[in-house]
Amino acid sequence: MILGLDISTSITGITLLDSDGKIVYNLAVDTRKYRDFFEKAEVVEIAIKDLDIKPEQIFIEQSLQTFRSGFSSAKTLSTLARFNGLVSWLCYKIFGVKPQYIAATSARKQAGIKVPKGVKGKQAVMKHVIDNVPEVAIEYTRAGNPKPECFDKADSWVIAQAGWLLCQKERN
Repeated sequence: MILGLDISTSITGITLLDSDGKIVYNLAVDTRKYRDFFEKAEVVEIAIKDLDIKPEQIFIEQSLQTFRSGFSSAKTLSTLARFNGLVSWLCYKIFGVKPQYIAATSARKQAGIKVPKGVKGKQAVMKHVIDNVPEVAIEYTRAGNPKPECFDKADSWVIAQAGWLLCQKERN
């Protein structure tokens, strides 16, 4: 079993793959209504415990490492890194498995997702998942756009898939 996580303080995507790379669980944990950092962590912890299956490997999307003008502020990057560390620790505490970290760009490449110039990574991932991974349930808004949590479900699948592929390479 491979656990893949796309951790965020607003919505955390969780995907569990079996030894054949098939989806066992794919869900999003919405913590936007919780204001407290630790309350958000508790909600994610409960969702992880509810999986009720111990993964052999855990792969987590690496938090952003550099500040880029026009994107997230230094405060946001710091908060995300703290939350990523806290959820990483919870995974270790719950399962006794040390998480491994994969950068989003590396995970997309590993999963065979190409991001065309001028297209955002999340959009390319969503298109790939809609076209190729029907097991990831995508829900839509009234306007016909994927709901926000679906992007996190798709991203967690990419992390889990990349981790699964890395494990396959190691076995061979």
